[in-house]
Amino acid sequence: MTVIHIPGSKSVTARALFLAAAADGITTLVRPLRSDDTEGFAEGLTRLGYAVTREPDRWHIEGRPAGPAATDADVHCRDGATTARFLPTLVSAAAGGTYRFDASAQMRRRPLAPLTGALRTLGVDLRHDEAEGHHPLRIHAGGVRGGELTLDAGESSQYLTALLMLGPLTAEGLRIEVTELVSAPYIEITLAMMRAFGAEVAREGNTFTVPPGGYRATAYGVEPDASTASYFFAAAALSGREVTVPGLGTGALQGDLRFVDVLRRMGAEVRTTADATTVRSDGTLRGLTVNMRDISDTMPTLAAIAPFADAPVRIEDVANTRVKECDRLEACAENLRRMGITVHTGHDWIEIHPGIPRPTEIATHGDHRVVMSFAVAGLRTPGLTYDDPGCVRKTFPEFHETFAGFAAERK
Repeated sequence: MTVIHIPGSKSVTARALFLAAAADGITTLVRPLRSDDTEGFAEGLTRLGYAVTREPDRWHIEGRPAGPAATDADVHCRDGATTARFLPTLVSAAAGGTYRFDASAQMRRRPLAPLTGALRTLGVDLRHDEAEGHHPLRIHAGGVRGGELTLDAGESSQYLTALLMLGPLTAEGLRIEVTELVSAPYIEITLAMMRAFGAEVAREGNTFTVPPGGYRATAYGVEPDASTASYFFAAAALSGREVTVPGLGTGALQGDLRFVDVLRRMGAEVRTTADATTVRSDGTLRGLTVNMRDISDTMPTLAAIAPFADAPVRIEDVANTRVKECDRLEACAENLRRMGITVHTGHDWIEIHPGIPRPTEIATHGDHRVVMSFAVAGLRTPGLTYDDPGCVRKTFPEFHETFAGFAAERK
């Protein structure tokens, strides 16, 4: 059995940084993810005037319930979608100040309109400097009274998360009616973490009511990243091995841990205890049809191992993967075809047929998940290379070394 220690969750670390910055007191994050995305978020907080002290396995954030210490700041969000969506929302609640946000070319292409439109509805003075609904943007903060919103979160659950976390910072609270929601388990992460920082949210169906009241500082342990764990679970299923990931057990917050249920349907054995999850397989995979709307970040993981199944693998309801770091659905199809695999796609689905993949250069499109997913396929397709292997720094800078160590153990 191989035990793999996965870095902290990107999603949890980003939410914790927002909540810590808004909380009354000093928050300590234990085992936060250290990657380009989270370092960029922490750097953004620093530019806004928040005191952030980073130790190897602990970050300390001095919260400012009244808002940033800086009343004029420029923030570059790098490639981070959570940074680019959460930080503008955070500064909106400040009593005053002018804040400018920009991001990488990749992040500039990704949509913001549902979120920035909602902030404008709440009275936030916000302007897109170039393309409407995209970075760069600027905010002249003047506090947020609160009120009622109707939100379409069918592109990204991050729009709803940002607004939910804003709610306790408003004068009167928020009532948000959601017409469409993707990746719903991420909202459960948000609600659980808001509770941990002292804020309660009432939910009736797709209507969320957030009272005012702010947050309190705490010590918060960041669990391992379940999306990252999917590569090692898939590797166990593909290579006929056993892998255990500590820290992701029955109480894990992240919905992406449900990827192991997909592997179970494909024939792997899965065991989840209070503090760990183990996947074991003989290397035989069954084909299936699966809806991955709620765990769409693991869609590329499944797509990369699909050719090795005994029947077609059809992944449905994943239209939102087309507006991630790249069009992930099309990127998976492109690379599988380069490998000689028959693939069919539609607006929100991909169907992958069994085959014997041939080595090729993977077109990563600068997307960390494309690299890490196809690394798993490389266990049975020696010779795969990547046009941008370094883009894994976004969430797992040590991925290649860790995965190579795993692969070497089987020899």
